Amino acid sequence: MKNCIIASSSAIHGSATLAYLFDTLEVLYKDCDEILFIPYARPSGMSHDAYTIGVNTIFKKINKRVMGIHMFDSTTAAFENAQGIYTGGGNTFLLVDQLYRNHVMTPLKEAILAGIPYLGTSAGSNICGLTLQNTNDMPIVYPPSFKTLGVFPFNINAHYLDPDPSSTHKGETRETRIQEFHHLNSPPVVGLREGSWLEIKDTTITLQGNLSARIFEQHKAPYELDSGSLLSNLQ
Repeated sequence: MKNCIIASSSAIHGSATLAYLFDTLEVLYKDCDEILFIPYARPSGMSHDAYTIGVNTIFKKINKRVMGIHMFDSTTAAFENAQGIYTGGGNTFLLVDQLYRNHVMTPLKEAILAGIPYLGTSAGSNICGLTLQNTNDMPIVYPPSFKTLGVFPFNINAHYLDPDPSSTHKGETRETRIQEFHHLNSPPVVGLREGSWLEIKDTTITLQGNLSARIFEQHKAPYELDSGSLLSNLQ
């Protein structure tokens, strides 16, 4: 039974990191004392240790302690007694590369499918879709595959931004880039705005937060889905 929170971002404007999710995380991790943290995405290139220390400081606010996966003797040992899991944001290409090279992709998926509570933010949410192809990140490394966890049968575009009619920027919008993706690929894409998240309980996927999500399906016009709506049949 899957039990996941898949958030667009770890923070929203004017709020401390993860603070907007604290109430939700207390429910998600209610039976957990220790959280297994996967720091592979390394935002701004920070070290695994520095990233883990920062996350541990945040999780102390909800009375949880954090252990980085790199602190264990093996990935097998890391997952043996995992009570809850968190994969943080950063660069999705680097995250996927390291998940494959450290042989974490399969045990992570197995843990999620077994019902171990999982939080993903940003890159840690991107990897829960079918592929990493709708990330906004630069391909700073070349992972062995673009295929990701497939926790749900669509992709995420985290930090989704709507076109700004007053902007003088003439480059591609997020919507344009997703439409380019759909010229060659069929999976739906959920444009997840800041402060929004998906709550997954077994096969039920619900949009949460105060904002709607932008839904893109191949050969269809994009449309909005209100908070509280189900995405379980999106495939």
